[in-house]
Amino acid sequence: MLPATDLIARLLLAALLGSLIGLERERLHWVAGLRTHMLVCVGSTLIMIVSAYGFAAVLDHPDIALDPSRMAAQVVSGIGFLGAGTILLRQEIVRGLTTAASLWVVAAIGLAVGGGLYLAAVSTTVLILVILMGLKPLERRLMVRRQQLQALVLRIDTRLTSQADIEAALVKGGVWLQHVEARPGAGPAQQELHLVIRAGTVDDVAAVMKYLGALPGVMAIAPDGTPAA
Repeated sequence: MLPATDLIARLLLAALLGSLIGLERERLHWVAGLRTHMLVCVGSTLIMIVSAYGFAAVLDHPDIALDPSRMAAQVVSGIGFLGAGTILLRQEIVRGLTTAASLWVVAAIGLAVGGGLYLAAVSTTVLILVILMGLKPLERRLMVRRQQLQALVLRIDTRLTSQADIEAALVKGGVWLQHVEARPGAGPAQQELHLVIRAGTVDDVAAVMKYLGALPGVMAIAPDGTPAA
């Protein structure tokens, strides 16, 4: 049987490691953020502990044969349902794949902690943070090389949305925002946002415009230089 201090230490370590990755996702305002990643990691750890030690009392019985790894194995496939809930398809733009992958990895980290593989769990957490945070500037630099600048103008209702909401939506949509300028709108509680984004093809630009146009508070959108009517 696992000692109580070891049991609590594993659960606390799982909460810590899950929170580190969850904070990175929370920073980008994803729905699956700090608490979700912590819960997944702690839950996976507990399932692994139950799998390894929860049936110790009956394993010595000659008529009982159990495979303790089967319960933990279900986490790998079961986490897919939770990850699928973070993936959204909106106006031809797929969002949430990275967050779904981070949930899957957090579950694996929890299993490693539950199995006592502390070095593997900590090393994986550090590596994932490097991938999520450290490689983002490199990814953007590579994307910039193969994309073109596109200017857009949005007319928004500031009672329903804001410049920060639009910028966050672009980040979640995987669009690189080069420049943004806010100007007073024609009517009360209106604002014009002049954006410069980087997009690959004409189809990509059209998809981005459809996506932004469907957001609450966006009254009109058009390529910059033409009336946003």
